[in-house]
Amino acid sequence: MRRFLFLPLLALLLSACTVTPMPPKPVPVVSGPDSLTFRVESTWHYLVQLPKDYGRDDREWPLVVFLHGSGERGTDLQKVAVHGPPKLAAQGREFPFILVSPQCPEGGWWQALQVDAFVEQLSRRYRVDPKRVYLTGLSMGGFGTWDAATLNPGRYAAIAPVCGGGEYPPLIVAQRLKQMPVWAFHGAKDPVVPPQNSQERVDAINAAGGHAKLTLYPEAGHDSWTETYANPAFYDWLLSQKKP
Repeated sequence: MRRFLFLPLLALLLSACTVTPMPPKPVPVVSGPDSLTFRVESTWHYLVQLPKDYGRDDREWPLVVFLHGSGERGTDLQKVAVHGPPKLAAQGREFPFILVSPQCPEGGWWQALQVDAFVEQLSRRYRVDPKRVYLTGLSMGGFGTWDAATLNPGRYAAIAPVCGGGEYPPLIVAQRLKQMPVWAFHGAKDPVVPPQNSQERVDAINAAGGHAKLTLYPEAGHDSWTETYANPAFYDWLLSQKKP
């Protein structure tokens, strides 16, 4: 069985930690336009599984980032492997891509700016193929997936939100993601996150000329992730997407 690596990632942008200002500018004495330059640092812990042949040559690898749900927040990193791809990796499954599963702090939320900064840092830290970066997540992580991709669609080759929603209205999502392959998943009987959240976003993207699809499990409740992440076709589809 392959072991996960437990690593912190430093210097995330725009999170709620110490603000380090740049050297001060002269005290302003007139009204009008002005500017401030600042940096915010944070530490996120995460699980990473590297492909079997990673590091044997200079090859770049696909990167899949998985965002967990609200129940896995905190400081116990083992909780991240309760569901989804990290659960399968912990059980011994090997993937042909770099799998990174960060942990959201207790009481936190997947903020799009933080996720975007995190993925950018991962792309610098590992040998990542910039044309094959993917984002997926369940429940709270599904929200984070929709929002992070809408914020910066140019970063991802494809996304796969599971039982999610988002802060951006469907029409904004559609305009931002109409060029991106999207495969969403939801349980038709989900009592926690209404399936309309996924349906409205997928419909809006397709109405704008995009390429989104939705798998709606007719008998599933909130857990639409177990079947999704156990399906080999999910990974085949994801890895078949590549930016020009």
